Amino acid sequence: MDTELQLMTVETLVTENRRYASTAGVSRNNRSAGFLPAFYDTETHAVAPSRFAGGGIAPVHLLDGLPAEWIESRDATGHVKAVKGTVVAGFLHEGHFYTREQAASMLRH
Repeated sequence: MDTELQLMTVETLVTENRRYASTAGVSRNNRSAGFLPAFYDTETHAVAPSRFAGGGIAPVHLLDGLPAEWIESRDATGHVKAVKGTVVAGFLHEGHFYTREQAASMLRH
Protein backbone atom coordinates (compact mmCIF):
# COMPACT_ATOMS: atom_id res chain seq x y z
CA MET A 1 0.00 0.00 0.00
CA ASP A 2 1.23 3.53 -0.76
CA THR A 3 2.05 5.14 2.61
CA GLU A 4 1.90 8.61 1.04
CA LEU A 5 -1.90 8.30 1.01
CA GLN A 6 -1.88 7.96 4.79
CA LEU A 7 0.00 11.21 5.44
CA MET A 8 -1.86 14.37 6.38
CA THR A 9 -1.48 17.03 3.70
CA VAL A 10 -3.00 20.40 2.86
CA GLU A 11 -5.34 18.47 0.56
CA THR A 12 -6.44 16.37 3.55
CA LEU A 13 -7.35 19.56 5.42
CA VAL A 14 -9.27 20.92 2.43
CA THR A 15 -11.25 17.67 2.15
CA GLU A 16 -12.05 17.73 5.87
CA ASN A 17 -13.14 21.38 5.67
CA ARG A 18 -15.54 20.50 2.87
CA ARG A 19 -16.92 17.53 4.80
CA TYR A 20 -17.59 19.63 7.92
CA ALA A 21 -18.39 22.94 6.19
CA SER A 22 -21.90 23.33 7.60
CA THR A 23 -20.97 22.14 11.12
CA ALA A 24 -18.89 23.25 14.09
CA GLY A 25 -16.15 20.96 12.76
CA VAL A 26 -14.53 23.96 11.06
CA SER A 27 -12.91 26.98 12.69
CA ARG A 28 -15.25 29.64 11.34
CA ASN A 29 -18.24 27.84 12.88
CA ASN A 30 -16.81 27.22 16.35
CA ARG A 31 -14.40 30.09 17.01
CA SER A 32 -17.05 32.11 18.87
CA ALA A 33 -17.48 29.16 21.28
CA GLY A 34 -13.79 29.30 22.20
CA PHE A 35 -12.43 26.48 20.04
CA LEU A 36 -8.83 26.81 18.83
CA PRO A 37 -7.61 24.87 15.76
CA ALA A 38 -5.16 22.18 16.86
CA PHE A 39 -3.64 18.84 15.97
CA TYR A 40 -3.30 15.61 17.92
CA ASP A 41 -0.77 12.84 17.36
CA THR A 42 -2.53 9.57 18.11
CA GLU A 43 0.84 7.83 18.46
CA THR A 44 2.43 10.10 21.08
CA HIS A 45 -0.76 11.72 22.45
CA ALA A 46 0.84 15.13 21.96
CA VAL A 47 -1.36 18.12 21.12
CA ALA A 48 -0.20 21.18 19.22
CA PRO A 49 -2.24 24.31 18.53
CA SER A 50 -2.24 25.37 14.90
CA ARG A 51 0.52 27.92 14.34
CA PHE A 52 1.93 30.04 11.58
CA ALA A 53 5.46 29.11 10.49
CA GLY A 54 6.77 31.96 12.65
CA GLY A 55 5.15 30.52 15.77
CA GLY A 56 2.06 32.70 16.20
CA ILE A 57 -1.29 31.03 16.86
CA ALA A 58 -3.23 30.53 13.61
CA PRO A 59 -7.01 30.98 13.29
CA VAL A 60 -7.29 27.93 10.99
CA HIS A 61 -5.52 24.59 10.57
CA LEU A 62 -2.03 25.08 9.10
CA LEU A 63 0.74 22.49 8.76
CA ASP A 64 3.72 24.87 8.69
CA GLY A 65 3.85 25.47 12.44
CA LEU A 66 3.67 21.85 13.58
CA PRO A 67 6.47 20.22 15.61
CA ALA A 68 9.47 19.21 13.51
CA GLU A 69 9.18 15.56 14.56
CA TRP A 70 5.71 15.37 12.97
CA ILE A 71 6.86 16.62 9.56
CA GLU A 72 7.38 14.07 6.80
CA SER A 73 8.12 16.35 3.83
CA ARG A 74 8.57 19.97 2.77
CA ASP A 75 8.45 21.68 -0.61
CA ALA A 76 11.36 23.55 -2.20
CA THR A 77 10.47 26.75 -0.31
CA GLY A 78 10.33 25.00 3.08
CA HIS A 79 6.56 24.81 3.49
CA VAL A 80 5.26 21.59 5.02
CA LYS A 81 3.77 19.26 2.41
CA ALA A 82 2.90 16.34 4.68
CA VAL A 83 2.92 15.26 8.31
CA LYS A 84 2.73 11.86 9.98
CA GLY A 85 -0.38 9.84 9.27
CA THR A 86 -1.01 9.55 13.01
CA VAL A 87 -1.78 13.30 13.22
CA VAL A 88 -5.42 14.38 13.17
CA ALA A 89 -6.91 17.86 12.93
CA GLY A 90 -9.30 19.07 15.58
CA PHE A 91 -9.62 21.73 18.25
CA LEU A 92 -8.53 22.71 21.73
CA HIS A 93 -11.28 23.85 24.05
CA GLU A 94 -10.76 24.51 27.75
CA GLY A 95 -7.58 22.42 27.74
CA HIS A 96 -9.06 19.38 25.98
CA PHE A 97 -8.59 18.16 22.41
CA TYR A 98 -11.70 17.48 20.32
CA THR A 99 -11.78 15.91 16.86
CA ARG A 100 -13.77 17.72 14.20
CA GLU A 101 -16.63 15.26 14.73
CA GLN A 102 -16.57 15.76 18.50
CA ALA A 103 -16.60 19.55 18.16
CA ALA A 104 -19.48 19.39 15.68
CA SER A 105 -21.43 17.09 17.98
CA MET A 106 -20.71 19.16 21.08
CA LEU A 107 -22.04 22.35 19.52
CA ARG A 108 -25.00 20.64 17.86
CA HIS A 109 -26.59 20.12 21.29
